[in-house]
Amino acid sequence: MGAVFSLNRAEQVQLDRSLLRMLYQMLGIEGAETVIERASHELSLRLNRCEDLWQRGDMCDLRKCARSMIAIAEQAGMTKFASVAHDVTAAADQRDLVALSATLSRLHRVGESSLRAAGQMRRPMA
Repeated sequence: MGAVFSLNRAEQVQLDRSLLRMLYQMLGIEGAETVIERASHELSLRLNRCEDLWQRGDMCDLRKCARSMIAIAEQAGMTKFASVAHDVTAAADQRDLVALSATLSRLHRVGESSLRAAGQMRRPMA
């Protein structure tokens, strides 16, 4: 019998600190945290919607949902999240179901990690 290996699927989260600093400077602590909280809530809803659309086989709406997450994630400084949402959109455009399945799984890992990091984040250091 061969050895069984377990792969670690942890994703490195990237929050754009300079964008977040600018957001806090422009909107103040309360305003910036409101924007980040709303963006996080919307992204969470859309992550769940993407999963439902994938299960139903609705590739057209899945693509639209993933595409809509890009700008929201960018606005909240979640650059890795936005990048992976772009990859999902590209896989949907190419109608590559294997790549779409893999990138959707990655989107959930990165999305959950990004949302957790955003929730734990406090005002960035100036």
